[in-house]
Amino acid sequence: MMLTAAFARRAARFLVALMVLSVATGAFGGAFYEKDGAAILGYDPVAYFKENRPVRGSAQFTASHRGSVFRFSTAANRDAFTADPERYAPRYGGFCAYAVAQGYKAKIEPDAFTIVDGRLYLNYDQRVQAQWRKDIPGYIRLGDRNWPEVSRKPNP
Repeated sequence: MMLTAAFARRAARFLVALMVLSVATGAFGGAFYEKDGAAILGYDPVAYFKENRPVRGSAQFTASHRGSVFRFSTAANRDAFTADPERYAPRYGGFCAYAVAQGYKAKIEPDAFTIVDGRLYLNYDQRVQAQWRKDIPGYIRLGDRNWPEVSRKPNP
């Protein structure tokens, strides 16, 4: 089957339009929960481990990981992250861990977090975090099982 030049041009224009639409709607965004161009709402993922609390990152200290931009409160935190991003990056793309265990993506609140076995898990809010804490190992098992499929769903 031979394609005509006119058909090839129409197909090329369609593909370009589809790519522009995908970029505009965030279809090619990063792998992590983002808002205003920063992963995990612009909070420093390393600070959760070092200070045991959420700390807002700065646009002055950034690093990219899996297509998302992370912000850090200090250059030292940025450097620690870039040396071992999987150690500090939140599980399940920074989406609510309880929601992932239930089979969907949900946004997070920075102060609803848990560190379990050296991994950062974020939750929708304090109420959901209270539910999450009732069976963390069980929800992690469900989240680990669900994440491959949930990760392909549209972001909230």
